[in-house]
Amino acid sequence: MFAQYGFHGVTVRQVTTAANVDVALVYYYFENKRALFDAVLLRRATIVNKERLDLLEAVDISPEDGCAIEKLVAAFVDPIYRYLATGDSGWRHYFALIAQINNAPEWGAQVMPGFFDPVAQKLIEALRKVMPGAPDDDLFWGFDFLSGALTLTLAGTGRIDRLSDGLCLSSDYASIQARLPRYIAAGFRQLYADRLAAKKGAS
Repeated sequence: MFAQYGFHGVTVRQVTTAANVDVALVYYYFENKRALFDAVLLRRATIVNKERLDLLEAVDISPEDGCAIEKLVAAFVDPIYRYLATGDSGWRHYFALIAQINNAPEWGAQVMPGFFDPVAQKLIEALRKVMPGAPDDDLFWGFDFLSGALTLTLAGTGRIDRLSDGLCLSSDYASIQARLPRYIAAGFRQLYADRLAAKKGAS
């Protein structure tokens, strides 16, 4: 319901009616609607973020590995697309909700840090090791572009379906998963190469 109508578009009574429970139970277990909302976010975030952190930890971080950036980005996004492709409808609703939150000024700065910033910081920390000397502003901008691309695919707007006349489908998670890490890695790599070239020219 939060994914379909947003936080403000859903009342506690609507939630309890759908769940066929007494409205008082929400206030007993969660205190208020915001606490219920946070519990909704935390339940699945805990699952997917543990997998992402484990995968990031398993990547062999070496500047000599020409595919290390792709591997790190894949570790960051693969669990999400796997749950989208194989999970129940709850996962699709959940990630649609995340897409809404990440794009909303009211929520993005409030909610995302507590639930998802530790994973983002882990990715950026690993990228620093893969691209030694890369300026932090390039790394953070690169992550912001990654987050935007990821969020758009989670929203599943169907725009690419219409734009490509059905050649590409917003629900084709395997195609997204195969392309997004390479696309994002190329961006990180180009920013890094440009900085190295500028530093070499200055010296």
